[in-house]
Amino acid sequence: MRLAVYPGSFDPVTNGHIDTLQKTSKIFDKIIVAVVHNITKEALFTLDERVNLLKESTRHLENIEVECFNGLLADYLVEKRACAIIRGLRTVTDFDYEMHMALMNKKLLPNVDTIFVMSDTNYIFVSSSAIKEAALMGGDVSSLVPPVVDASLKEKLAQMQDIR
Repeated sequence: MRLAVYPGSFDPVTNGHIDTLQKTSKIFDKIIVAVVHNITKEALFTLDERVNLLKESTRHLENIEVECFNGLLADYLVEKRACAIIRGLRTVTDFDYEMHMALMNKKLLPNVDTIFVMSDTNYIFVSSSAIKEAALMGGDVSSLVPPVVDASLKEKLAQMQDIR
């Protein structure tokens, strides 16, 4: 079985992420979306919320599973017996960062390849950080995220307003 892992923080999942999964779900027998806690970023959604949002957003893709993981990606890939890492690219800056990560992963796991997927031009400017910032400022991000994410963003922002 050709199994790939798509790691990321997905805080929140965007239509760009879903586009990447739709493209790669045709290539691999199974893809595990591995949701990681990124200690360098302050998360808006909890790990459980992100997993649930991803599960709901990928329900239409039969060969996608969603899990949490922490630790070294290389160890996770060995545990899952993955043959590939999926990474989306939007810009040259993304490529520069991702190339270094791919080379490190290749050094650690010579039999695992990194597959780069170019973003659709409709989502090339979309990032989870930009989505959060726009939503926090009252912007309409409904065309950039799955409907369940849009609803969850509105609910989360309302909760934050109630706290203040």
